[in-house]
Amino acid sequence: MNTNRGPQRIVCLTEETTEWLYLLGEERRIVGISGYTVRPAGVRQAHPRIASFLDGKIEQIIALKPDLVIGFSDMQAELANKLIRAGLQVLITNQRSIEEIFDTLRLVAGMVGASAKGDAWESKTKEAFKAMQLTSQNWQALPKVYFEEWDEPMISAIQWVSELISIAGGTDIFPELATQSLGKNRVITDPLEPAHRLPDIIVGSWCGKKFRPEKVAARAAWQNVPAIKKENLFEIKSCDILQPGPAALTDGLAQLHAIFANWHAKNLND
Repeated sequence: MNTNRGPQRIVCLTEETTEWLYLLGEERRIVGISGYTVRPAGVRQAHPRIASFLDGKIEQIIALKPDLVIGFSDMQAELANKLIRAGLQVLITNQRSIEEIFDTLRLVAGMVGASAKGDAWESKTKEAFKAMQLTSQNWQALPKVYFEEWDEPMISAIQWVSELISIAGGTDIFPELATQSLGKNRVITDPLEPAHRLPDIIVGSWCGKKFRPEKVAARAAWQNVPAIKKENLFEIKSCDILQPGPAALTDGLAQLHAIFANWHAKNLND
């Protein structure tokens, strides 16, 4: 294999690309990472942190002499514009579904000459999906799940999270919002609507700040929500599920499945 194939000095503006390059054994190519990156362990000490999510240290990024900068989402458009105007090569992906995540992982793996490793990881991950779905098919009932990505305003699950909920053995109570790619279009305008849909489980992942289940439980007119009455409120950290990459497809999914399996076991004993 030609280890010199593709970009040799990569700046990763979001965590999922960094984690993916580590999984591919190509971390030597990374010269800068996002300040929000926490995966894999020790990564923050291994590379300079040169960006937040919406902005970056342009002069420091230029000084790293990257031959490729990789970011994610329309929300990084302004940062990408600054870097392009500085003469850098920039790739911004905008994946929203699980299949688009796999497409993006394959793209990056191909760019660094690691397609075989990437394909093997994808096959293993999809096999895990199938095994998990077979488990939940035997459950007598599937929990109704409200996934809250932000609290003020309330924002429901992005598409890949909604799909992960289904794979893990749950039912997203806002499937119509999951199809909306922009966060502003997933805002729940009626604060009573989640309560009216009677979720059995509430999962919070407040995109960079700690989920406060007691605040959710105290919301006006939410006292009769099954998830609140039975104290089924859980946090999954945003780094584990709101990054469109390996973490969400493995650790985030596993945490969802464990929560749902525990709910199912409790229902059998009631």
